[in-house]
Amino acid sequence: MAEPTTIPRSEHHVSRRHIDHDALKVIARLQQNDFETYLVGGGVRDLLLDRRPKDFDLGTAAHPQQIKRLFRNCWIIGRRFRLAHIKFGEKTLEVATFRKQIPPETDTERGAREAERERAKREAAAAGTRPRRFIPRDNTFGTAEEDAFRRDFTINALFYDASTRSILDYVDGMRDIRSRTIRSIGDPNERFIEDPVRMLRAIVLAARLDLSIDPAVTAAIRKHHGEIAHSSPARLVEELYKIARSGASERIIRDLGDVKLLQHIAPELDRARSDALWRSLAALDRYRRQFDDIPPSLGNAILLGSIVSPFATIERPRRRAAHEPLAKRPLEVSLGVLPVARRDLERLRQILDLQHRLAEEQLSPRATRTLMHRSAFADALTWMEVHGQTPELVERWQSEASAAAAAPDEEQVRPRRRRRRRRRRRPGAGQRGPEGEDQGR
Repeated sequence: MAEPTTIPRSEHHVSRRHIDHDALKVIARLQQNDFETYLVGGGVRDLLLDRRPKDFDLGTAAHPQQIKRLFRNCWIIGRRFRLAHIKFGEKTLEVATFRKQIPPETDTERGAREAERERAKREAAAAGTRPRRFIPRDNTFGTAEEDAFRRDFTINALFYDASTRSILDYVDGMRDIRSRTIRSIGDPNERFIEDPVRMLRAIVLAARLDLSIDPAVTAAIRKHHGEIAHSSPARLVEELYKIARSGASERIIRDLGDVKLLQHIAPELDRARSDALWRSLAALDRYRRQFDDIPPSLGNAILLGSIVSPFATIERPRRRAAHEPLAKRPLEVSLGVLPVARRDLERLRQILDLQHRLAEEQLSPRATRTLMHRSAFADALTWMEVHGQTPELVERWQSEASAAAAAPDEEQVRPRRRRRRRRRRRPGAGQRGPEGEDQGR
């Protein structure tokens, strides 16, 4: 087992003051129970690059069930590799057990595994049952060293030990932090074939953090760019939304097109590279950079619209044939094999439909209240702020919304009309006896 290079506190500027307090508490409890535990990955990288981490992930020698026994607020998630999520209110800390480094799968092993999987599918289909789930061969716990060498790039494989305030470096990542270079751990040709999404992440990291890419990594991307087409479409669409939320989407999409990755991810977007697309993405980036953290107003519908509106037909026509119901119009957005959620596209249509109404000069108070009660109103106002280029109109609607939120609801203010209670008649009152006399007297 190789010993890591230890960078003491005097030789780096990472301070505990910049680390989430709850993350430090989790590290301390695990270490007190003799489990090796560090702050890992992008959190350490961002702190060393003087950036604010978006999350603080932890790596530990403790197994998921051991973590759960120490924290009542812990949930175990994942099927391929079990992870512990420790919740503190709205915040979630991810704690992953160190993973084992395994040799690359040979062609013979890969062929045998695929043949066994296909045989299991055929047998399950014949029996009318679900095929049994195969446990991936890399679903194995390991040591901190093995976990470091499993990671994609050297700058993502640094560990911070909160107890000694030192940084552990197994892969010479501090050198690349200082030179601001993205370098692959191991041969990039092999690593990109193992997981083609690593090529995408190299481009994203370089653009978002303003880093250079090692020439060997660039050459491997240009050689194997077609492998990205074998990645999970659901995983790729998630990466596309992360790009849109990054604040550097324009540069990232440009760079993905230059290295030919974009043509395999979303060919329609690759063909639509134009000034209209760059203006749309630049507007999205300007809005995102106003906030330290990702604002909740940037939902998937707004991100999707910023990407596809320059080349796709999304709005409903102002006029339509009488025989063509509004709800039956086809959804005319395609991004290659990427799954575009129908709910996001329908919400985007609602957002764009509202732009015409929000821009009207003369609206009655009733029409104004009706618009603000539409479910897509907040998203439509965000879209106007991002792409509308009408700050005075946005300000007016924000004032209207604030006033409506501050004013009490009319239904609550309006006095309720008191209903008159019926007087109950006493038993026998007003009844007459057989002689015609009033029995109630």
